[in-house]
Amino acid sequence: MRFVSSLKVRGWALLGATALCLALPGAITTLGNSAYAGITLEERKLPMHFNWVACQPDCKGWVSAVGIVTADSPKEFDEFARDRQLGGATIVLDSSGGSVNDSIALGRRFRSLGALTTVGTTVRTQTAQGDRAGVMPEAYCESMCVFLLLSGKIRYVPPAARVRVHQIWMGDRADDAKAASYTAQDLMIVERDIGRLAKFTFDMGGAGDLLSLALSVPPWEDLHELSRSELRLTHLATTDAVVDVLPRTEMPVPVAEAAPKEAASKEAASKPLQDRFASKPEGESVPLAAKSTKTAEAIVPTNATAAPAK
Repeated sequence: MRFVSSLKVRGWALLGATALCLALPGAITTLGNSAYAGITLEERKLPMHFNWVACQPDCKGWVSAVGIVTADSPKEFDEFARDRQLGGATIVLDSSGGSVNDSIALGRRFRSLGALTTVGTTVRTQTAQGDRAGVMPEAYCESMCVFLLLSGKIRYVPPAARVRVHQIWMGDRADDAKAASYTAQDLMIVERDIGRLAKFTFDMGGAGDLLSLALSVPPWEDLHELSRSELRLTHLATTDAVVDVLPRTEMPVPVAEAAPKEAASKEAASKPLQDRFASKPEGESVPLAAKSTKTAEAIVPTNATAAPAK
């Protein structure tokens, strides 16, 4: 994690069952499209933007939050939320981190709404029944994004998501942290913001293990990717059931699409959660970046790997 003026940080797929109007700026890609990974990566490097993904009548919709948290993010979220009823809404995160203090402010806004949180990227697919929204699990939540994830009252992390942590650092010196010079004022800022981050962690119900893991990884090392057991240990994941964060509304099942409702319900209940997620077409893969962005201004390296989860 890193900071500029304050601190800056480097940083399932749930298939919406009905036709939807997906409010993403610019091009929207089809699931499995080769341009998907590049667009997702570029969005994660831009300032965070918020979009409401409606999928009524079959599900309740969600907020897509993609990009790096900046000084403008809390205000922009306030403007986004002003004319919407977001109490108890699910927020789907795909972010490389951002400003420590602004992420804390944004996270407190999420909690005040009673928001639920998860990790993923929103996509749209073309089906015989029309356009459908889904959430791909192959996404990143890094650095301060991890603390945004923590702000949800209920938190679900899909197995394919990458949740990574590291230390906070001076953003203008993080690229060559060992060779850089530091003043007493710099150290004061670091200590102050660690204290703020610790208070936020405990206020949100997180464990001290999260701080311990994050603050053990200096900026000259790869981010530490949290294992499934560490996600539980740190209290980042509070449920293994995707329906706890994106429940679907009961709707009649078209005869042409499914077996009788009772049989379909039993089949759905017997399937693993992954079967209910959006998935990529067989034979196609969605490449992910090898490593997160280091600061809001940095590009994503392509020749490095993250530390393996333990």
